[in-house]
Amino acid sequence: MGLADVWFVAIAVLWTGYFFLEGFDFGVGVLLPVLGRTEEERGALIDTIGGVWDGNEVWLIVAAGATFAAFPLWYATLFSSLYVPLLVILVALIVRGVAFEFRGRGETARWRRNWDALLVVGSLVPAVLWGVVFGNVARGLPLDAEHLDRGGLGELLNGPALVGGLTTLTLFLLHGALFLRLRTEGELRVRARRAATWIAPLALLPTVVFVGWTQAQRATTATTVIGLVAILCLVGAWALNRARSAAAGFAFSGTAVVTATATLFLALYPAVLPSTLGPAFDLTVHNASSTGYTLTIMTWAAGIFLPIVVAYQVWTYRVFARRIGATGPSREHGAVHSPAGSGPA
Repeated sequence: MGLADVWFVAIAVLWTGYFFLEGFDFGVGVLLPVLGRTEEERGALIDTIGGVWDGNEVWLIVAAGATFAAFPLWYATLFSSLYVPLLVILVALIVRGVAFEFRGRGETARWRRNWDALLVVGSLVPAVLWGVVFGNVARGLPLDAEHLDRGGLGELLNGPALVGGLTTLTLFLLHGALFLRLRTEGELRVRARRAATWIAPLALLPTVVFVGWTQAQRATTATTVIGLVAILCLVGAWALNRARSAAAGFAFSGTAVVTATATLFLALYPAVLPSTLGPAFDLTVHNASSTGYTLTIMTWAAGIFLPIVVAYQVWTYRVFARRIGATGPSREHGAVHSPAGSGPA
């Protein structure tokens, strides 16, 4: 295995980590008006992710940066071919970040409702479009011999992409509901459990279709095993939620997200972006990578800085690990008018 292969694995791990971490805070954002019936409850829901959402997005920045540095041709083709959905995702993430910061700075209910609506949109749009983007990556794009995309915007709305969008949306909703069950208390926790019970079967259907379609395109023993693990973990998350096991249910939903993403990258390898015009035009790990010298420098830099980033992320989750109720403490991201008093860690 050469350095190009190692960096393909590293980029797959970064995207997997991003979907695991940002997946549940997308889910919390979309579920905000469903589970939060009062202003205090919506503030409490936002506070469950208020301290960690921006750290989760670091994984996206690192994944995109690593793709640019290790596979510049993959990065250029991907970001030019999927420019519109990626731009919409970027705008949605900016709107979402602004909503987090400004939601608690106004005094009126109307002010907070407006920012809540933007937070929902800013969570819903990326949750769907990431599936559309990776559905197109798995399906392939009409790349010619010069690796130029000969298709149009309309070709991005195909069956695998739409199923991919439904898959990521429902997986993230389930992951978010189980995260809320783990982090909240009282009536919010009861509603989160009820929501997860409804969402789990909805997530199962598109996930089975997407994993099955991926297998039909590029099945290997590894993709078959890991794809089955993803589906079994979804069933397990559903069963454990019904059995009132919050931590195990969340672990299983997270494993489903991880294994579903791993299935996609394993099915792609050694291609990084297949061509629908023929395998001779595929972008692969070897024809899209940077020079060996660049990859060597990147490997040394990753060895030094990656442990620091991971340690920081673990520390932030430990700091914000307490349970939160609707009558929790004064908040930075949620409402700032609630009385003090939080639940146990």
